[in-house]
Amino acid sequence: MAETKKRNTKKKINSAVKRARQALKRRTARMAVKSKLRGTIKKAAAAKTGEQLPSAYSQIDKAAKKGVLHKNTAARMKSRLARAVKKA
Repeated sequence: MAETKKRNTKKKINSAVKRARQALKRRTARMAVKSKLRGTIKKAAAAKTGEQLPSAYSQIDKAAKKGVLHKNTAARMKSRLARAVKKA
């Protein structure tokens, strides 16, 4: 997993310091969700049967609900995954 590096820019205003801290926390959380999602999708695509599909759909929906993915992106991912499983 890619680690986030602290930049060497010193913020002088307290609100800027807080926003930078919040952004780092959110970015780290989003990266974790996306990483887990990619793994789940790969497992579901690799499984020739559709038994992994419900868990993949669940992960995609959760990511969309959290705001990590746009709802249309989530729908597109689910559609492509279903086609890949059906084709295999």
